[in-house]
Amino acid sequence: MKSILRNLIVGIACSPIALSAHAQDLPETSLNVVGSWSNLPLYQEFEKKFWEETVPAKSNGAISVAMTTFDQMGVAGGDVFRLLGDGVFDVGTTVGDYTVGDAPELEGLDVPLIAMDAATAREMVESAKPWVADIMRDRFNSHVLMIAPHPPQIVFCNAEVANLGDLAGKKIRGSGRMTSLFLEALGAEGITLAFSEVPGALERGVIDCAVTGAGSGYASGWYESSTHLVNLPLGGWDPAISAINLDKWESLDPAVQSFLSEQIVTEIEEPSWADANGALARDIACLTGSGECARGPAASMKLVELSDEDKARAVSILEEKILPDWANRAGGDWGTRWNDTVGAALGVKIGD
Repeated sequence: MKSILRNLIVGIACSPIALSAHAQDLPETSLNVVGSWSNLPLYQEFEKKFWEETVPAKSNGAISVAMTTFDQMGVAGGDVFRLLGDGVFDVGTTVGDYTVGDAPELEGLDVPLIAMDAATAREMVESAKPWVADIMRDRFNSHVLMIAPHPPQIVFCNAEVANLGDLAGKKIRGSGRMTSLFLEALGAEGITLAFSEVPGALERGVIDCAVTGAGSGYASGWYESSTHLVNLPLGGWDPAISAINLDKWESLDPAVQSFLSEQIVTEIEEPSWADANGALARDIACLTGSGECARGPAASMKLVELSDEDKARAVSILEEKILPDWANRAGGDWGTRWNDTVGAALGVKIGD
């Protein structure tokens, strides 16, 4: 299995363009890197350039990188960290939520509905970083390099929706246990459906609504079978964790460790978070026609924003039902750890 996957990784050697302050001190190092979804902006705009161009250039050629993505390899997103821990490749990036079957405690990283904007979502992630590092070390034999966002997973509906209560009784394609529990609490029905099947299911009335990123929905033409866009992060922000195999990490020269730790934050983590909120606004403009759309023709969906009362209701459901369910499944002291970190930062507490 290892030899097959390694052979799928295609490397591109880049010539050095610039020197970092300590590039001359770096020993020769080679890395096999597996990035996140190849068709999404996180990879296309940040990961690919960083690993294939920036790292070789700023290390003055000392660090060489062979890179692919998990979907290009034909590997499921939920298998990335398991393979990373086994040393099949050196660095891997995938959505944290994909791996909760192996590490249910990791589900607490991306709690839906409490982060309504990128700044709050980042605060949630930053508060969770210490225990995410523990999970990645203990569960996946890896060291965390960064955590970067995808745009929030919001709601496309082919039905009249004006507020949170209007989701009751509707059949909604979602993802993840927390999202399903929230839908049940609202009186909606969670439906499991492949992404590619959603437009047809919306048209035929098999489902009423579906959850995905605004940009993904626009690119896939969901606006052609949807009328209302509910700006509610029902599926969370899908933070992607980038980690390096722990044995590989510990074998690296300290100068290489420092170089990678500093550069990945500067070149991927920081700019991707800075872009996150703007990306949502740009995608909503494309879906609703409320502003200029640089990606193509603008659609004309109706944008639905939640009231303060709806937001308060969502937090109440989280505290009383969804988060206690997660804490019980995660076991141990995870409920307390979450309350003391993410909960304290965002003013949310897991109920008794």
